[in-house]
Amino acid sequence: MARQTERTLTVRVVRSGGFAGISREWSTRCNPGEEDELRPLVEACPWHRVPPADTLSRDRFVWRIEVRGAMRRSATVPDAALEGPWRALVQRVQERSER
Repeated sequence: MARQTERTLTVRVVRSGGFAGISREWSTRCNPGEEDELRPLVEACPWHRVPPADTLSRDRFVWRIEVRGAMRRSATVPDAALEGPWRALVQRVQERSER
């Protein structure tokens, strides 16, 4: 049973920074059969082209995105670069987390 849990797709998003410096967190874990909803979004993100840390600007949000399970990925994405597949993944995690 532990092996199945290790392979369960889990996505965690942490937004930090901003003027007040307050962090927010969302996460979602796929039940069996639900991975088809998130996996394409995870695979579409340009994990190999994450903007460098020196592009982070003061008083702007920074998004930490972590994927665990059969695939493991993590990235820190500045707010200005949160577009396209990054934004779609974050929005889906937020929606699933708030259900």
